Amino acid sequence: MRCPWADSSEEMQSYHDKEWCKVSHDERYFFEMLTLELSQAGLSWSTIIKRREGYREVFDNFDIDKVAKFDESKKKQLLQDSRIIRNKLKVSATINNAQLIKKMHEKNQKFSDYIWSFVDNKPIINHYNDLSEMPAQTALSERISKDLKKRGFRFVGPTIIYSFLQAVGVINDHLDSCDFK
Repeated sequence: MRCPWADSSEEMQSYHDKEWCKVSHDERYFFEMLTLELSQAGLSWSTIIKRREGYREVFDNFDIDKVAKFDESKKKQLLQDSRIIRNKLKVSATINNAQLIKKMHEKNQKFSDYIWSFVDNKPIINHYNDLSEMPAQTALSERISKDLKKRGFRFVGPTIIYSFLQAVGVINDHLDSCDFK
């Protein structure tokens, strides 16, 4: 038994079963999930999951240093690539966010450590019986969103951040009936 949102395709099932709400501290994965979550804004998650390999290819396997160096020419190239969502604001946000994470690294800060510090390095495990109980955002995602925006990050509203926190395991929202909790 898995959470009902994940039954639509093999990609969704695999993501749900192997990644969603699993604790991670991997910088590349954090950047990947931040990028995929911001790309999903206004779209379905299944749309993004189907393009995930394309995202990995065009964003150099989410190598933060490489993406941080993307220039206007590269941005124009990305906006022509049908493997990703060709939205100028989302592509720009991804490059901007990579640059800000790289600056954190230059100050010996990890982006993942920064995110985990909001929960004292302890995952939040929620207990829901139905998807309708699950919030789209919380005070935590609002606080992180506000702090990220203050730092210059883009496309990091509280709903995007809540989904991101689920993606990297800071929040575990598997339903109580789910075998993958």
